Amino acid sequence: MSRPNLDEQILVDTSDEDSLCDAQSIIDSNFSLTSTTRDYLYENGRRYHAYRLGHYPMPNDEEEQDRLAFMHHLFKLLVGGDLYRAPILNDGPPKRILDVGTGTGIWALEMADDFPDAEIVGTDLSPIQPNWAPPNCTFNVDDAESDWTFTPAEAFDYIHARSLGGGIGDWNRFLRQAYRHTKPGGWVEIQEYETWIRSDDGTIQRAPMLLDWQQKIDAASTQFGRPMNVASSLAGWMQEVGFVNVTDDSYKCPVGSWPKSPRLKEIGRVGKITLYEAVEPYTLALFTRVLGWSGEDAQEYVNKVRADLLRPDIHVYVVYHYVYGRRPANS
Repeated sequence: MSRPNLDEQILVDTSDEDSLCDAQSIIDSNFSLTSTTRDYLYENGRRYHAYRLGHYPMPNDEEEQDRLAFMHHLFKLLVGGDLYRAPILNDGPPKRILDVGTGTGIWALEMADDFPDAEIVGTDLSPIQPNWAPPNCTFNVDDAESDWTFTPAEAFDYIHARSLGGGIGDWNRFLRQAYRHTKPGGWVEIQEYETWIRSDDGTIQRAPMLLDWQQKIDAASTQFGRPMNVASSLAGWMQEVGFVNVTDDSYKCPVGSWPKSPRLKEIGRVGKITLYEAVEPYTLALFTRVLGWSGEDAQEYVNKVRADLLRPDIHVYVVYHYVYGRRPANS
């Protein structure tokens, strides 16, 4: 199946109007959770985690969980339905898999179905995973920026993380911990999208609020100490801490149904919903906590950005990165 890449000019279809499409719903399953930390902070009409309060600026309410479901669907669409890009089957099926920042747990759940003989562990600041899980999948409340609690005997064949931009202050420390907790010869994969919107035909200039928003998000998240736009730097950072065979598979994700390609048109529809729903959660906490805006002003700004995003005459896209590397087998 052909996939968009960074060298590809996506052809514009000017005859089709945007329409919403349904993303995959989160599948209820049997789950166990080792922590019952369910104290939450409510701010600007959204709910935030209380564990390690203030470390992560994104909400964890049902609205955010719906957005994460769309995002999960989009990450799979871009690579033809795959859950991962690293060649984790080259040395046989993995036996232990860690999903850092598991969110709703949907990625870990699907991996548990695909690898029924493997032990899948998901960690996150918020206990928002379903109440039931298959017996080979467990979830722990934990902070990826703190010392990981796994022993050397509990090292993993494969560690996965996704959309941690804006939530990690020290990526070198995070990747060193991932390296230490990966078995020699095992793989670490980080799936991340750039928080930067592009166009090949200059039409993004017709959306000044989008341009202003991405500049403010970049500045605010950097000031917060956890920059969001890190995707293009991950490969270099992985090499710096010792990973080998580091690969960055990058794909253009259209925002809207403007491409001519039917496949990219479908991706673009989901991409537009995902970005539209991301504007508010990405904005509210950073603008009010870091930039000092009122909640009312931040919400008004969100509405203006979303209005720009709905313009039918802009042909914009976001670059998604699937970055993976291997811990040397002789390390």
